[in-house]
Amino acid sequence: MDLSIIIVNFNTCDMTMDCLNSVYNSKIEFNYEVILVDNHSSDGSPEMIPKQYPQVKFIANKDNLGFAKANNQGMGIASGRYVLLLNSDTIVQPDTFQNMIRFMDNAPDVGAAGCKVILPDGSLDRACKRGNPTPSASFYYAFGFSKMFPKVPKFNQYQLGYLDPNDSYPVDCLVGAFMIVRKEVIEQVGGLDEEYFMYGEDIDWCYRIKQAGWNVYYKGDTYIVHYKGGSARRRPLKIVYEFHRAMALFHRKHYQQQYNWAINTAVYMGIAIKFTLSLITNWVKPLRPAPSQVGPKPGSSTESGTEVRL
Repeated sequence: MDLSIIIVNFNTCDMTMDCLNSVYNSKIEFNYEVILVDNHSSDGSPEMIPKQYPQVKFIANKDNLGFAKANNQGMGIASGRYVLLLNSDTIVQPDTFQNMIRFMDNAPDVGAAGCKVILPDGSLDRACKRGNPTPSASFYYAFGFSKMFPKVPKFNQYQLGYLDPNDSYPVDCLVGAFMIVRKEVIEQVGGLDEEYFMYGEDIDWCYRIKQAGWNVYYKGDTYIVHYKGGSARRRPLKIVYEFHRAMALFHRKHYQQQYNWAINTAVYMGIAIKFTLSLITNWVKPLRPAPSQVGPKPGSSTESGTEVRL
């Protein structure tokens, strides 16, 4: 088996089946398997998905175990040389798997790789290529310096806005919506840290992979579409909480010992303030609807002045 594709589903039955349809319509010469882990969905997923796609290896959990733990369950039965984390709300292109496996086969020093991720409006999902969230990188990002000076590397250490998203290069972090990892890397560094529930586990994993001596690589010559709900809509409280908890957890695990008490205090206070402001901002927004099924616009789009070729 060359590739094990792991998809975690939680109440996204229609989108998950759209994702599976794009997977099985891929033009790929390699052997692959699909492992789908359902986190106790109540939308009919446990009944409908196995019926529609009987070839999928289906794991039905009795509780919502979170993104990290569910993916680790999939890795536990994966038999591929490579393991791919794929979000249920994504659509892959026909050449994506073929492109990524060929790249990994020709780059033995690369432990994990990701591709360009496009949002439904055609713009770039900037989480697909990131630097480590160091205190300085987080400061410049949180206080808007990265937006004011999008082409200055010093102020764009986190989202790497100065790098062309259509090119390919090493990065620090990829996004868990699409990340292909060597099986031997997983055996060496372990799976996702289950202390993270649904945010931060991808950054943590990439950090550990690089610490183990492997390269992490972004490829801009193929892409997937990532369907997300509108950012102007209210998010459930647990999502807002887990997002900010992941920030604090990552800093505690990887940076707290590297910095003095003053910087650490400033980091945790900054996270607390951001969390409070996010709660207030989120409260005044309308409820968040189901993610749009509208596809990306044909041609090219721009974000922060950067053309994204599809």
